[in-house]
Amino acid sequence: MDDVELLIQQLQAIAQTGKHYSKDVFDTERYEQLENVAKKLTARLVNDSTPDKLNIFFDSDTGYVTPKVDVRAATFKDNKILLVREKSSGQWSIPGGWADIGYSASEIAAKETFEEAGIKVKPVKMISIKDMQKNHYPKKNLNYIYKLFFECEPMESGIHGGVETSDVKYFTLNEALDLNLSLERNMPDDFQRAFKCHSTENWSTYFD
Repeated sequence: MDDVELLIQQLQAIAQTGKHYSKDVFDTERYEQLENVAKKLTARLVNDSTPDKLNIFFDSDTGYVTPKVDVRAATFKDNKILLVREKSSGQWSIPGGWADIGYSASEIAAKETFEEAGIKVKPVKMISIKDMQKNHYPKKNLNYIYKLFFECEPMESGIHGGVETSDVKYFTLNEALDLNLSLERNMPDDFQRAFKCHSTENWSTYFD
């Protein structure tokens, strides 16, 4: 399914980019036809693919298609990592979320941690830059996604949940791996790599 999903993503990207840059009405029509083919393939292969949900995926962006960016902030205190529990699923994850326009990636890491865990942090290392699909994360949508993980230092001690989180705690590596984790947000190897980065003075950023 992963290979088929990637092919559909590539079809959609070609169609969307072609529609944006084409100056010829006949070429535009062909790109629209290509996009319709991608929609039909998606409808056949993806469960619960209503027309409204398909339109959200295919019509949510214009112009040249690029990956979405998910930023995560691994904050350490006393060799423990800060995690938040999502209200929606009850699962635990490293604080983070989609990159917003107007913020650098490191600013997003700090912003999301403050919103989800109530604590100000300072990004200090780039742990990893990962292609979500190549690393086989489970996914809830058809977007192509890059995941960025930063190591952060806490600037204060108090922590508390936010609008989307019900609990916030620090965990050892073994404790974290025993939790009900939100795997689309963070896989076990993300925790292992984050702890290794934290204990390594001259860390080399991992990338695909």
